[in-house]
Amino acid sequence: MKKKHTLSYLFLLLFCFFCVSLFGYPIDGYDLTGIRRLERLRLIVQGTLSGTKPVAGALRPTADIRLNLTGPRGDSLALFPPIDPVLQREIDALFPNRHESYSLAVLDITPGRKFRFATRQADRPFPPGSVGKLAIAAGLFTELKNLFPYDPERRRQLLRERRVVADRWIHVDSHEIPVFDPETKAYRNRPAQDGDVFSLYEWTDHTLSASANSAASVVWKEAMLMRAFAQNYPPTVEQEREFFDKTPKSELCRIALSVVNDPLRAVSIEQNEWQLASFFTGTGKKLVPCSGGSFGTPLGLMKYLIALERGKLVDEWSSLEIKRLMYMTARRIRYASSPALTNAAVYFKSGSQYRCKPEPDFKCGKYMGNVENYMNSVAIVEHPDGRTYMVTLMSNVLKKNSAVEHQTLATFIDRILAKK
Repeated sequence: MKKKHTLSYLFLLLFCFFCVSLFGYPIDGYDLTGIRRLERLRLIVQGTLSGTKPVAGALRPTADIRLNLTGPRGDSLALFPPIDPVLQREIDALFPNRHESYSLAVLDITPGRKFRFATRQADRPFPPGSVGKLAIAAGLFTELKNLFPYDPERRRQLLRERRVVADRWIHVDSHEIPVFDPETKAYRNRPAQDGDVFSLYEWTDHTLSASANSAASVVWKEAMLMRAFAQNYPPTVEQEREFFDKTPKSELCRIALSVVNDPLRAVSIEQNEWQLASFFTGTGKKLVPCSGGSFGTPLGLMKYLIALERGKLVDEWSSLEIKRLMYMTARRIRYASSPALTNAAVYFKSGSQYRCKPEPDFKCGKYMGNVENYMNSVAIVEHPDGRTYMVTLMSNVLKKNSAVEHQTLATFIDRILAKK
């Protein structure tokens, strides 16, 4: 299709789910997972390979990543705790001069303290952007449990050994992924290409860490195949193509929506609080065309984090594994880039969506749309002194760099939660 660049256009669309690379999973996790880029980070920290070392809060070993709310204390969070009036006043004080769209939920779960909870229009729905990829993670781990209900190590083995070749499902995505060869030490950040081969572990890591739309569609597709082929998974290339090309679209859509949304409903996230309805690549949307729209709310996202920390997101093994995949071990962006969080472990996912039209004296840029400018941040923060809290923040502030706005709010919220 030819692109026309003329003044006759009334609207310029810059509609994207854009994320720069940020990497998850503890850096000592290569032997456990086979995720190759982790070995590069380990060598950088060790000093045998050049590169930027992760910040202090990104250096926790795998054994130190734990769930915070298993047992009776977490059970008391089956329902949201009452609003803490002091915390609520301090959170409210951040917003009189800020945009009306800011919506959030904050939950302090510091050990040895009572829970502190505050919200701001937390039931307001927003397009989730790449935060929706957390639903795909829950869907994948649900299907893994269905395959191996009592054997988590068989699940890990499948994640390590299942090799998936990049094909039509990755089209088209500009998000870069890390490609590292542990033998030659060659490294590149680039979009996924046809013919790339990654383990299912690595595709999942690309989904949550680099936030690649290509990887998200591949992982969602694989979860659908697990559901359809069950104990006969993985199918051959021919069986996979026949399944997606000959199964009625309505049935494919039913399976797809069930795979990613049923795990949310299982942890009491209602449909009006969070649903995912659309693949992240154009080819995925064509092969599995679903309707209904994707949206999320701060309350729905907070329920996800609570279920994760309780070990209730699928099961305890899956919850811990997803938390490890959310652990930031390289460049921190948006909310997580706040200097106040440098020494903290941060488990993070973000998503953005912006759109622009021509306007006098306005120059459109990333995260600065003048038609819409959604920015969403989901974070679990664990400070070295034990202070631990969770934040889900969603906004639609036009013409401002929302990445910077979220970073600023992260600093203020952390300062509030530092008070005893």
